[in-house]
Amino acid sequence: MGVDVRDISGLIYRGIREVKGSILVLDPIPNVLYDEVVRVRAPDGIDRLGRVLEVSKDYIIVQVFGEESGLQTDTVIKFTGSTFEIPVSDDVLGRMFNGRFEPIDGMGPIASRDKRDINGEPINPKARIHPNNFIQTGISAIDGMLSLVRGQKLPIFSESGLPHNRVAAQIARQATVLGEEEEFALVFAAMGLKNDEARFFIDSFKLSGAIERSVVILNLADDPAIERLVTPRIALTIAEYLAFELGYHVLAILTDMTNYCEALREVSAAREEIPGRGGYPGYMYSDLATIYERAGIVRGKPGSLTQMPILTMPAGDKRHPIPDLTGYITEGQIILSRDLDSRGIYPPINVLPSLSRLMRSGIGPDKTRDDHKDVADQLYDAYSRGLKARDLARIVGEMGLSDRERLFLKFADVFERKFVNQGEYENRSIDETLDLAWEVLSILPPEELVRVKEETLEKYYYKAKHPEA
Repeated sequence: MGVDVRDISGLIYRGIREVKGSILVLDPIPNVLYDEVVRVRAPDGIDRLGRVLEVSKDYIIVQVFGEESGLQTDTVIKFTGSTFEIPVSDDVLGRMFNGRFEPIDGMGPIASRDKRDINGEPINPKARIHPNNFIQTGISAIDGMLSLVRGQKLPIFSESGLPHNRVAAQIARQATVLGEEEEFALVFAAMGLKNDEARFFIDSFKLSGAIERSVVILNLADDPAIERLVTPRIALTIAEYLAFELGYHVLAILTDMTNYCEALREVSAAREEIPGRGGYPGYMYSDLATIYERAGIVRGKPGSLTQMPILTMPAGDKRHPIPDLTGYITEGQIILSRDLDSRGIYPPINVLPSLSRLMRSGIGPDKTRDDHKDVADQLYDAYSRGLKARDLARIVGEMGLSDRERLFLKFADVFERKFVNQGEYENRSIDETLDLAWEVLSILPPEELVRVKEETLEKYYYKAKHPEA
């Protein structure tokens, strides 16, 4: 088994009060601990793993991993006295596992005496270093306007049918620490992905060579939903080991967090808990925080852990509990637009409602370029005016716009077509991104560039305006 259960003389219990799918309800038992690992043997003879979800004076709740059919009230349970631990070593790189950390690449289990609890340990806030190192993703809309910083947690908010998987795969292929030109070690965790989606990621990693520096944890759509609750924790335990023990800069991609939250709701309903907003458990905020807050940089530790969770918003609703709570915990969001996607813009990143709260810490002189902040501010300003002009044109027609409004309308079209839009395998440096931004801004007269300092205009704008000079 991928998950290590120390074989100690544990308590053996026969007879279950109630079976609710993958949830077992037992009578109270002395000396049983929360989150303790259990071995479950049902009458069908199949051995399963589980963990203790709740201990009270009235009952004990056990969550079973694996196939739930065959579980009956005369099932035998062995309490091991141990929590979920996985073996860790640098041998995990280039490997693929299922959602229980069992190898699925035919290469055998990880052999290591160094084992870690999948729940991790909270990072002392005093030991955290504020993230301030720019990560170049090669995607202009992100690098130029939503800059990712090493140690940040920056989710992608998407909808079903949008190319968030392609965007995530492109970031995984291209992400480097600027200046060091160092590629990231990649930890990829899939929760409830369809087989074709998982195959896309694996093929993408193999073709680009990224598989050699990757660890892939797959819980697929036809795997037990209950396993999705441990899949991201296993992935982040590996990521923490690579980052804080071996000194790697690690990028953890977790997809799809919506499937994780649905599994959380399923368990909550089976436990007959009082539902909160949208039927999700009231503790979903704190549960998500135990995942997202494992990103960061720790003082005195080599490496860093950067997270990019992906979630699909039901019906594109940003106020849905999952994106809403995720937005509170994380440091911004990258929002994909169905409108941009329908017009053939890739990546379809809607920059106006998107945000990177740590961007200012990672850009500027000696990090990216001295004009980066001014350029980003001006692009936001001009694009928002262009979209207002576009909305007005739908009412009065383009001929009904003033010359100034038509100019900003043209800017919005060129901004989307030349700056946001780029090839799926096009890797733009930050200098190329900023130069392209000035090329797009050169459509506008200098008096309209109200967010740019005069000395910055002198240095960059006129050169973009008259490249032949």
